[in-house]
Order: sequence, then C-alpha cells, then structure tokens
Amino acid sequence: MFKKMMHVAFWAKDMERMLAFYIDVMGFEKIFDMDNVDGTPGTVYLRTPDGRYIELFHGGTDRVPAGDAHTAGYSHLCFEVDDAAAALSHAKGKGVRLIDETPRSGVHGLRIGFLHPKSTFGVLTEFAQEGDEGQ
Repeated sequence: MFKKMMHVAFWAKDMERMLAFYIDVMGFEKIFDMDNVDGTPGTVYLRTPDGRYIELFHGGTDRVPAGDAHTAGYSHLCFEVDDAAAALSHAKGKGVRLIDETPRSGVHGLRIGFLHPKSTFGVLTEFAQEGDEGQ
C-alpha cells in the first residue's frame, strides 16, 4: 500500500531566512516556486539529497510553542546524516543554535543531536547517525 514518504510541508513566517537555512545549512536544492492563483507568492519546493521534498508555504504565523512535548500532533523532523558531530558543527558554524553541542546516544544505537527550534523556524530538527547497538 504505502511505498515512501514523498514530502513534508511547513508554513514559513520568514521565507528568505527559512530558505537560507534549508539551502545554505542543510544543502537542499530549491527546485521551483509556485505562485497562488491571485499571483501572490505561494509555495517553494526543495529537494533533499535522497530525492524527497520539502514544501514551504508563504504566509505562516505564530503557533503554539515549537517542540512542546505535551502538544498533540507534530513533534520533530529528523534527517539521517553520515556524521552527527560534523553536521552539528556545520550548523553551529552557520549560526544555528543547538540543543546538543555534541551527539548523544539515541534508540537503536543512533548518535543524535537536535537543533533549537528558535533557529529552525519552529521546527524541532534532529540529526541522526546510524551506529552500532549499545554505542
């Protein structure tokens, strides 16, 4: 029935800053923009390295606190990386605020680290590196 996740979509309050994060920090590729029927800016499509997509919608507003563990619904977005320490260091070097300065142990032997949602436009973002069990 299901084959794979195709895309995830977010409302962008500050599109230029959000694009800078996903393109300059994460290395994603902007593939096209699509205006609304009335000609106003609509959606920007980005491609991730594994061929999935992130849709960014213009016109986002403030919502409930990002990453609030007690709010039903969305929790966080996780990206697999080759080297969690290097990915965290790269993000920090680009001015991104980190929750984890160094990777920590996650489930199933993963090495994980989180970016602070205040630097990622309300999207709690995780980097995860596959590792050996018990690491």
